[in-house]
Amino acid sequence: MDLSIGAHSSRTRRVTAADVAAFAQVSGDTNPVHLDPAYAAETQFGRCIAHGMFSAALISAVLGNDLPGPGSLYISQTLQFKAPVYIDDEITANVEVTAYRERSRVTTLHTTCTNQNGVLVLDGEAVVIAPKAVQQ
Repeated sequence: MDLSIGAHSSRTRRVTAADVAAFAQVSGDTNPVHLDPAYAAETQFGRCIAHGMFSAALISAVLGNDLPGPGSLYISQTLQFKAPVYIDDEITANVEVTAYRERSRVTTLHTTCTNQNGVLVLDGEAVVIAPKAVQQ
C-alpha cells in the first residue's frame, strides 16, 4: 500500500432507512430526528436525517479496509459536520494521506464525506497506526 503524501482512497454508499434504523439499534441513539418522519418534518431538516456518526463510520471503513487497510489502528479522529445526510443520499467517504512517519507508522489523513451533489457533509482528520506491511 502506498502511504506517500497525497495517496487517497474512497468508498461510496447509498444511505437507506434500514441503515439508519440498524445504526440506531447498534448505537442506542434513537433520537426521533433519525427515525420518526412526523417528528423530523417539524425540525429544520424537514425530514429524517442519518446519524452524523454513520458518515464517520464510512470513513472508518475506508481506513480499515483500503487505506492504510487491514490492521490499521485508530488513534484519533476530528469531525466537523457540515451538512445533513438524508435517507437515499449517496455518500462518498474520502481519505488522503497528509503525513506519514515511517518509523512509527503513524499516518495522518484528511477525511471528508460528500453527497451525490458534491456537498461536503463531513470534514476532519484521522490519525492511525498503519499496519506493518506498508510501502512509502
